[in-house]
This record gives sequence, C-alpha cells and structure tokens, in this order.
Amino acid sequence: MVAAMKTILPLLVAFMTAALSMHAAESLYDIPLKDIDGKDATLKTYQGKVLLIVNVASKCGFTKQYTGLEAIYKKYEGQGLVVCGFPCNQFAHQEPGTEADIKEFCTSKYNVTFPMFSKLEVNGANRHSLYNLLAGKTSPFPGDIKWNFSKFLIGKDGKIIARFESKVKPDAEELTKAIEAALAAK
Repeated sequence: MVAAMKTILPLLVAFMTAALSMHAAESLYDIPLKDIDGKDATLKTYQGKVLLIVNVASKCGFTKQYTGLEAIYKKYEGQGLVVCGFPCNQFAHQEPGTEADIKEFCTSKYNVTFPMFSKLEVNGANRHSLYNLLAGKTSPFPGDIKWNFSKFLIGKDGKIIARFESKVKPDAEELTKAIEAALAAK
C-alpha cells in the first residue's frame, strides 16, 4: 500500500497541478506575461481590441518585417489594432540578446512603438501558456510554430481568428483583409 501511494501520489500531484494551471488562465487576457522591461503584464489592457501576436527575432531573415508590423500598427492603431511582439530564441538562436538589447534594437533600428514583451518559448516542453492557447491542441490553428514572425490574429472577443506563417508579410493582402474584417466586426 505504501509503495503504491509513493507511485500514485506524485502522479496525482502532477495531474492536479496541470489541471489547475489550465484553469488558472481563463482567457487570453488572464495569462501572466512580462513586458519588455520585465514588469508583470497581461493582455487585459488590450481587451476589446484586435490583436496581432507575433513571435519576433532580431537576427532573422524576416527581421525586416518589424518595419511592416510598425506600419500596420500605426495605420490601424486608431481603429483598435494592437501588434504585440514576443521575442523568441528557439529558432537558430536568432534572438540571443537580453530584453534591454532587444528593446534597444527594435526602437533604434525599426522605430518600434507597439508593445513588446519578454522572451518566451513558443514550442516544446517550456512553451509559454500564451502559445499553448494560440497553437496548442485546443486552438483552432494547432501545431508548432515553424519559425520567427508567425502571426496570430485575435478578434475583439479574444478568439483566435487566423494564423499566418512567417512568409506572410505584414502588408500582405490576406493579412490586411483579415485585420480590416476583424476591426469592422461588432
């Protein structure tokens, strides 16, 4: 009996911990994050807005998409679009710097003014809970993130509308149409 309890108890604790963590963040807006300055944050600030969530990197062939992301942010910000950048170093170590390095790079080289957050993992065992929601099994667009600058469009209601891979540029017609439709939705 004691041996069985030693085997079952850790499994039960792990199951309960996983179950609680799944329910801890009831929505996209409740997931604990850190902003680029290391301060506690959530996406609750942007509730009711259309979000474009992007995993970014400073040393990637797609890094120049920062220019397009900033342009669409400026173009649609007044209508309720918020671009959210989430640095990730999981793809060929193309985001090796500190948050301070990343912030300096984005603001000085690309004049980024949209919200940036601390580095996180988008795949694997340490996948951040935000990306579990965006790309996990229960997502309408499940599957591992393939590379830097993958994009998720979130509606005003907090639901995932679309997923765009890295090659889809911020000014691509398909992304522009999706953003405009999301902004027009009630």
